Amino acid sequence: MKFIMLMKNAEHLRVLPKELDDAIRQISGDSSKGVVVSNGVLARSAEGCRIRISGGELSVLDGPFTETKEVVGGFGILEYESKPEALEGARRFMELYRKHWPGWEGEMEIRQILAPEEYALEAQQEAATMSEKLKSSQG
Repeated sequence: MKFIMLMKNAEHLRVLPKELDDAIRQISGDSSKGVVVSNGVLARSAEGCRIRISGGELSVLDGPFTETKEVVGGFGILEYESKPEALEGARRFMELYRKHWPGWEGEMEIRQILAPEEYALEAQQEAATMSEKLKSSQG
C-alpha cells in the first residue's frame, strides 16, 4: 500500500538542522521501516500558485499565501504493508523532529494513495449509498 505523508509547518521553518537531516537520511535508507518511493521539499509558496473554480469561474492566485499559517513544506511517498505500519513509520519520523529540532511545531498528514481499482470500488460504493439515500428521501 502506498501512502503520502505531507509535512505542514510555518513556512519560515525550511532549513533542517544537520542532525535532523542526517537522521532522516538514515531512516529513509532502511527498507524495514517502509520503502521510500519519492520524497522532497517544496519550493516556497511565493513561487507557487493556486487555481480555483468558484461560482463556475476559474481564477489563478499567485503566492505567497500570507493568510495561511502553515503550508505543506515537504512530502514523502512510502510503501507499507498496512495503515498501522504507515502510522508507525510516521511516528518514527516525527520523533526525529522532536528529538533533533526542539521547539519545532507542525504536523504530518498521512493518506493512502488509492490504486485505480481501489478508487473505482470506493466510487461505486459511494454512488450506491447516495442512490439509496436519494430513494429513501423521496419516499
